[in-house]
Parts: sequence; C-alpha cells; structure tokens
Amino acid sequence: MKTTTATAALFAVVTSTASAFSAPAAPVILPGEVDTTAAFAASTFPISPSDLINRAKQVLSPEIGIGTKDSGACLATDFEFVAAVVGPIGREEYLDALGGFKLEESFDIEQNTFGFTVDPLQPNRVWWYGRQISTQIAPFMGAEPSADSSTELTLPPQSFHMDFNEDGLVKEFGFYTVDRRQGNTGGLGGAFGYFYGVGKPLPIRECQPYKPSFKFRMLGLIGKIGKKLSSKKE
Repeated sequence: MKTTTATAALFAVVTSTASAFSAPAAPVILPGEVDTTAAFAASTFPISPSDLINRAKQVLSPEIGIGTKDSGACLATDFEFVAAVVGPIGREEYLDALGGFKLEESFDIEQNTFGFTVDPLQPNRVWWYGRQISTQIAPFMGAEPSADSSTELTLPPQSFHMDFNEDGLVKEFGFYTVDRRQGNTGGLGGAFGYFYGVGKPLPIRECQPYKPSFKFRMLGLIGKIGKKLSSKKE
C-alpha cells in the first residue's frame, strides 16, 4: 500500500509538472529575428532555397562525394575548402588531398545529417548538421580494428556549410565542431577526429583535444583571486 501511494504521489507530481507547460498559441518571433520569407523574396540569387538544398544533398551523395567521385565536376574553378584549422585550400589541392585519403575504405560511416537550411542573409549558402558514427572495418593509419568488436568512433556534432555559384557549382565547403564535449574523439571533427579516435593523432597541437593555454589559465586564476579578495572586503 505504501509503495502504491508513493508511486501515485510521484506520478501526480510528474503529471502536474508536465501539464504546467503549454505551447504558445502563435509562433514566437524574437526581436531581431530574420523574416526569412521577406529575405528570400528580396534575394536575387537565381536558385530557390528548396532547389539549393536538393543540390547540396546531390553533391553530398555517394555518387558525387563533394567532388571526389565525379572528378571535381561539381566544383567551381574558384572552389575553396575551409575548416577550423585547415584551409582555405583551392580546388586542385583539395582533390589531390582527398584522392589519396578515403575514409570509407577503413570505416563504415553513418553521416547522420539533419537540419538542412538556406541562410536568409547569404542565400547561396546551405547549412546543416552532422553527427557521424563510424565503425572501423579495416586498418587505418596503421591501427587495426578491435579484435573482439569493431572500433566505433562517435564524432562531436559538426556544423557544415556549402556555398554555390549561380550555375549550381560549389564555391566553398567547410565544417566546424559545435560541441567539443560530445563524442569519443577528443572533441575533434573531420579527419583529425579519426586520427585521434584510433590512437594515431598527428603530433601537432591542432590535432589534439582542446587544452587552455598557460596564459588563459593564469587569467582565470587571477579572476578567481580577485573575486575572493573582493568578497572579503564586503
């Protein structure tokens, strides 16, 4: 009886808490929020947002692979690749670098992409997110898959973007980690995440998990000391 009473009481609290929230009757518009309908209506870029998103997905498809499977036919002559610490690098350098570096030969990769949208303030740019989960299936950088089970890497969430010219060719492609505390690759995305994930990080600072510099740590320490001294005076 006591257990039943306690359970009923807990259920009542949870139900009460849940029912306390009610969704706004009308969409909430924040001060300064972009009116996307007006922005796209005023845009002179010839490709509509829906068509541009479809074009981005087409370029991302296994058949094209952002230029790696179509000999760069989808890339503009002035194409650049840029990431947090890599680039910008031009079209030929990009194709040469990825031509000999094929992650899919060593990993079964789930891209887990979502949230495709066109930037209303830069209507030739498509944004989206990805949460890659990869299982190692073959040697990579000298690292073998685990003997008992394949090595699974969970990269942190990453924000991707792709810019197009008026002919639908890619002018820029790039990505950045947006939450370094998630995943098991030390907060590193892209190829650096794979290097670190299999235990073969490149011996440079940019390929290591984030660590505050000595000066930054000292600045934080000075702030804490100053706060303590201020509270004592009060």
